[in-house]
Amino acid sequence: MDLLNYAFMQRALLAAVLVGITAPAVGIYLVQRRQALMGDGIGHVAMTGVGLGFLLSWSPVWMATAVSVLGAVLMELIRWYGRTRGDIALAMLFYGGMAGGVMFINLAPSGSNANLTSYLFGSLSTVSESDVTAICLLAAFVVLITLGLRRQLFAVSQDEEFARVTGLPVRALNLLTAVTAAVTVTVAMRVVGLLLVSALMVVPVAAAQQLSRSFAATFAIAVAIGVTVTIGGTVTSYYQDVPPGATIVLLTIGAFIALTALAAPLARRRARAAAGAGTATDPLECSIPAGRPSGDEVGV
Repeated sequence: MDLLNYAFMQRALLAAVLVGITAPAVGIYLVQRRQALMGDGIGHVAMTGVGLGFLLSWSPVWMATAVSVLGAVLMELIRWYGRTRGDIALAMLFYGGMAGGVMFINLAPSGSNANLTSYLFGSLSTVSESDVTAICLLAAFVVLITLGLRRQLFAVSQDEEFARVTGLPVRALNLLTAVTAAVTVTVAMRVVGLLLVSALMVVPVAAAQQLSRSFAATFAIAVAIGVTVTIGGTVTSYYQDVPPGATIVLLTIGAFIALTALAAPLARRRARAAAGAGTATDPLECSIPAGRPSGDEVGV
């Protein structure tokens, strides 16, 4: 493949693989917590970090990481204490982050709307060596948290009250999930863009859930989908000269539609097989009605 002869494409493909791994790895916990749009909100806040990076002549990736983490912590605090005013506070945080990014980048001597657009929607040609270094370090943090603490994060995502009764530090784990999501947003912004990253965190998980009820299998399938669509979108963007972020998201949605269409007949076939096996082995009067899935089916 001739695209591998170019250093900028080598950097872009490496970043795409890391994004494909990290976004679904965090997204599966957000989907379980019913916070699918959290990544979108953090992306708005991260714009302020990008603008500050240009204004202060610091790395936009690292500055966006710092601002995103701060925004994620504020979002969790608002969720805990905001109550009736929480929605208003979150709206101010999200739109204030977007407005701050536009303002700061226009005040920066080297900033322009073109610079901001590359962070909003992704850009292959602008992924630098320093960006790749930052993305690698941040992705390693995300993978370490999402795999190393998967049992604890899954427990809190499923039922906070039960997790609290078992002695887990629920608030600390919620904060860690929010911080990890913020880091993932900044990992993905150079490839997918801040405004589209939430789709890559959520849609691969939703697609994987069409095929599996097991948390571990869903995690693995979602990551596989994420890596496939990010690489496919990056390669397509190079050859067809189309925006990488939009291409990746459209491929992700296409994967969801395809797996949804595939899952329906498979589910019917499994149901018929299970019904046939039950009829062959159990007397009619002793048949057991279907119940909730076992721990092995949804276990971590």
